[in-house]
Amino acid sequence: MFKSLAIATLAASASAFAPAQTGKASTQLAAFENELGVQPPLGFFDPLGLLEDADQERFDRLRYVEVKHGRVCQLAFLGQIVTRNGIHLSGDIDYSGDSFDSFPNGIAAVLGPDAIPQAGLLQIVAFVGFLELFVMKDSANGAEPGEFPGDFRNGALDFGWDTFDEETKLSKRGIELNNGRAAMMGILGLMVHEKLGEIDMVADLPIIGALQ
Repeated sequence: MFKSLAIATLAASASAFAPAQTGKASTQLAAFENELGVQPPLGFFDPLGLLEDADQERFDRLRYVEVKHGRVCQLAFLGQIVTRNGIHLSGDIDYSGDSFDSFPNGIAAVLGPDAIPQAGLLQIVAFVGFLELFVMKDSANGAEPGEFPGDFRNGALDFGWDTFDEETKLSKRGIELNNGRAAMMGILGLMVHEKLGEIDMVADLPIIGALQ
């Protein structure tokens, strides 16, 4: 499972760049050399060849997936920091009186002998599925498609986005993209270190300490 997750995460983070190639492929890749997110020191970077023979529609789809994965991983990394700092929801998670802070942090909270009740996990999956199908889309509820891949405002949420000039918008999108890429690597690293703890290879990490 973790091997598959690692491959999927790397594929998502690499989707927006491609190394220089020759012939027809080089010409096609050149069309994306000025896209948002192509920057030093890597420039184009696509070790899996996801952009070979790709058109703009294909690129936009990969960017959409990359942005969404980045957002999920930013929330996941923040969740790791918060819960490992001892901050949990108050009250009980079920009618048996099990409190939220009685369950382990990290991946162990959903997988393993001390995981949350199965009903709770199913509720999480159902809620995420609802968001995926009906809310977190660039044209949900009959709204016009967003301005760019990952624009989920859907004619309702804005938070002042339209007050920014184009340069500021590009800057903010670039910041989000880079933060998302870092978070994908970060949460993957935390998951790996957490599993290493099961074989007595505990590492004392910055900010969150040892993953137990």
